[in-house]
Amino acid sequence: MADRSAALPLGATPAVPGAPAAPEERLRRDLRLIAEMIEPESRVLDIGCGDGALLAYLAREKGVDARGMELSQSGVNACVRHGLSVIQGDADHDLDAFPAGAFDVAVLSQTLQATRRPRHVVEELVRIGKRAIVSFPNFGFWRIRLGLLWRGRMPVSELLNNSWYDTPNIHLCTIRDFVVLCDALGTKIERSITLDRHGRPFSLDPRGGLANLLAEQGVFVLSGKSRD
Repeated sequence: MADRSAALPLGATPAVPGAPAAPEERLRRDLRLIAEMIEPESRVLDIGCGDGALLAYLAREKGVDARGMELSQSGVNACVRHGLSVIQGDADHDLDAFPAGAFDVAVLSQTLQATRRPRHVVEELVRIGKRAIVSFPNFGFWRIRLGLLWRGRMPVSELLNNSWYDTPNIHLCTIRDFVVLCDALGTKIERSITLDRHGRPFSLDPRGGLANLLAEQGVFVLSGKSRD
């Protein structure tokens, strides 16, 4: 069996088995869905892990080898205080340090739109993880379209809750945009889930117009190169 500790750069500490649990009801809806997709005892890297809520839940409830990368120092500090194995890092540049196939699952939740090189980030996710799970807000959602049409201003919502002049989101996309990117990269979409404005999942083909119109966010499971 490969040495799992080698998958994390120098300076990170192993996950503590007794880390405080993140009760499932406290997780965001998309994080609950992501947690359900991850097999017990998997090797998981959560990029942009925030305060480590998903990592804590997975470590406690599923016994995963939970690792994290977070840009903000405050987020890293919160994770370390809870005994989680998290390093400070930038998804745009620091994923290159991980070897191919280092993790069973690489998670990027509500972070893609804040990266400077989203195409490169998606390529790296499916390189370092046997599977990648990506969630993001859908800028094609009908409420956003209507708000732009009638108000003529950039939208502010629960998911996109910053004004245009101080938002960290620099590469907003639609579900259709993301599907086109995966096709261009030859990345296989194994599964997709669309969520309504209340975070409830419903089944719509991500390649169809209804998903792009009705979903407030999307969750995608990706892997390697598509054989289609």
